[in-house]
Amino acid sequence: MDFSADSSYLQVSTGSYKRQVYEVPSGKQLVDQAVIDRITWATWTSVLGDEVIGIWSRHAEKADVNCACVSHSGINLVTGDDFGMVKLFDFPCPEKFVRTSFCMVATRSTVDIRILSCFSRRHMMEIFPSLNL
Repeated sequence: MDFSADSSYLQVSTGSYKRQVYEVPSGKQLVDQAVIDRITWATWTSVLGDEVIGIWSRHAEKADVNCACVSHSGINLVTGDDFGMVKLFDFPCPEKFVRTSFCMVATRSTVDIRILSCFSRRHMMEIFPSLNL
């Protein structure tokens, strides 16, 4: 769940793999894609949307990528998947089948991840994966 930068909108990813955007505080679902495309998000934790199409590999199934988090600077995206892989991408990544900038292997399925700090891709990124133990 993510709020827009001005707290006027909320985005969620559903169990049926749909991204939905709602107006705050009315709760009315926003369906106008042109309006959705103009929203600036304060955070991004969704694995769905045009901004993150590139995180999906050619052979990925819908349930393979479990979590995502965009850095505070808005230029890096880290994902976690069913295979224990933690991957770093540029954000946004609207092109299909983007190569990762960095990849590391956790021991189990990664179900939640947050970027705690990010200096740059060349320096140090501190991430916090929550492992499904």
